[in-house]
Amino acid sequence: MDAIFWEWLSFFVRWTHVMAGIAWIGSSFYFVHLDQSLKQRPSLPDKAYGDEWQVHGGGFYHMVKYLVAPPQLPEHVTWFKWEAYATWLSGFALLVIVYYLGARLYLIDPQVMDIHPITAVAYSLGGVFLGWFIYNELCESDLAKSDLKLALATFAMIVAVAFIYSFVFSGRGAFMQVGVVMGTVMAANVFMVIIPNQRKVVAALKAGETPDPALGQKGKQRSLHNNYLTLPVVFVMIGNHYPLAFATRFSWAILALVIVMGVSIRHFYNTRHRGLPSPWWTWGVTAACAVAIMALSAAGPPPARVTETEPAAAESELRETAQLVVQTRCSMCHADRPLWPGIGVAPKGVKLETLQDIKAHAGSIRTAAVLTHSMPPGNVTEITPEERKALADWASSIR
Repeated sequence: MDAIFWEWLSFFVRWTHVMAGIAWIGSSFYFVHLDQSLKQRPSLPDKAYGDEWQVHGGGFYHMVKYLVAPPQLPEHVTWFKWEAYATWLSGFALLVIVYYLGARLYLIDPQVMDIHPITAVAYSLGGVFLGWFIYNELCESDLAKSDLKLALATFAMIVAVAFIYSFVFSGRGAFMQVGVVMGTVMAANVFMVIIPNQRKVVAALKAGETPDPALGQKGKQRSLHNNYLTLPVVFVMIGNHYPLAFATRFSWAILALVIVMGVSIRHFYNTRHRGLPSPWWTWGVTAACAVAIMALSAAGPPPARVTETEPAAAESELRETAQLVVQTRCSMCHADRPLWPGIGVAPKGVKLETLQDIKAHAGSIRTAAVLTHSMPPGNVTEITPEERKALADWASSIR
């Protein structure tokens, strides 16, 4: 019953996280699009920056933006904040359920760094708060005067985080940790900067004072950062299902290229929404990054020492050896009734109990245990380099 409870709790929290993320990303994309498409016209109200007419759902909308605030505060204002808060809170809850409570399975890899689960959690939390602190300091420095310089500094910080954590956690754990850092930066931008600045503007209006224009400018800059980080964060959210993304030798470089891809895609649409000539070159950059990612993933996991073996064994011997490896190192989880504590059903429904099962999933086994070392997670069953080579030889023999 405990396994069923945790399985469904993880499912419902993940569902909540996805729903909240859709709402947050949708509003972010919409408002950046709206902001870029605003037009300045002589007929605008006093102190208005621009407006845009839109049609949706059978009706017309007239959107007017004030860079600071309107002369008089409206009776009702809709605050877009709960989408961000709900996304981060549900994401952090999922981090606790999956990665912190299952640290030995998903966060720690003894071959990378053999640490206690509590230490791993401390490293993770410390990285999250330190990431936000460094990013916020960059935004408060003179670099903020140049959007390009600030963006490059932020990019360098994220890549550094990815590189450092590749020496601390398992491939999957390090990959997800960087996603958590980026997600925290985005949510903290809303909670710590954008919304407080908007409240200061409202307070100034109520007091009959003129709001500081810098408040809106800073909020807009942080909002634009969130917009450009959105696609890389979504990639990390789904990337933990694809070992070639996180469990290879250059996973940190792959993540850096993913960020470049996400930024180039958003730059194309943001530029297009402003009515400027479409920067089609961005798709060339995106395609080049995709090719580079495939090449890096093909490099496989870090090399391991493998003892010398006899020349290619007979097919039957390869099959028997592979079956023994899978049944002793994998089948305790990938079974009709998993034996590993906390796992109620076979992960992703993959069962590896019979030779027929193993052969049917030969491609997945090769990807997860040979081309990458994502399985077993954190090498909890202590599969050896020789056993991985045996799986590689067997997988090659049946291709």
